[in-house]
Amino acid sequence: MNVQITGHHLEITPAIRDYLTGKIERVVSHFDHVIAVNAILSVEKLKQKAEVTVHLSGKDVHVEAVEEDLYAAMDSLVDKLDRQVQKYKQKVQDHHRGEKISGVIAGE
Repeated sequence: MNVQITGHHLEITPAIRDYLTGKIERVVSHFDHVIAVNAILSVEKLKQKAEVTVHLSGKDVHVEAVEEDLYAAMDSLVDKLDRQVQKYKQKVQDHHRGEKISGVIAGE
C-alpha cells in the first residue's frame, strides 16, 4: 500500500504523518484490496481540512472533513472513511454471495 500525504499551506510534520498513517492503516486493515492512499491536509484561515482518496480494486473512495482543529478533522475523516470502506466491502461480499445463491437455485 502506497500512502502519500500532501500539505497545502501546511508543513507535514513527522507527528502529523505518523498520526494520519496510523489511523489510515487501522481502517485499511479491514479491506485487503487497497492499492494506494492519497491524503491532502490544508489550512484556510480558521478551517482545517482533511481529504483522502483510497484507491481500491474497482473503485475510488473520496472523503473530506472540515473542522477547527486539524487532529479533529483527521479523526472525523477516518470515521467517515471507515464507514465507506465497510460499506464497499459489504457490497462486494453480498454481490459474490448472490451469485452463489442464484447458481444453487438455478441448479435445483
